[in-house]
Amino acid sequence: MTFPQTIPIPSLYHLATAAQQLQAAIQASGQTLILFEGEMGAGKTTTIRALCQAMGVADDVSSPTFALVNEYRDARDQPIYHFDFYRIDTVEEAVNIGAQEYFDSGYLCLIEWPSRVEALLPPDRLLVTLTVIGPTERELRISNE
Repeated sequence: MTFPQTIPIPSLYHLATAAQQLQAAIQASGQTLILFEGEMGAGKTTTIRALCQAMGVADDVSSPTFALVNEYRDARDQPIYHFDFYRIDTVEEAVNIGAQEYFDSGYLCLIEWPSRVEALLPPDRLLVTLTVIGPTERELRISNE
């Protein structure tokens, strides 16, 4: 699969299909670090929720805004780590929760607001950018930076 790849999301109704396409792109890339960028309200958490459902996560997927990281299990009982770094003030906060160990674990790490921990991120990663097109329309762009 070549990148960049763009997936239109005309409405929430189309999100499940977009999540399946995103899952296929992630698998094809071989990357475990997936960065989600987009303005507040663009749908980062909603997209991650749909992606996790596509991967067979039975748990309730919600933003780890205050916990910083949530752990889910996919259909193969493999961990998926979901980070939200919006509320951190310093990179040291991420270091203190062991972010680098998670990033190096080889398991899927889904990271919201990755620019706040840029100094900790390894170079091998996939970037998912969500752009607001209209009230319910989004565009999802996948690139390997």
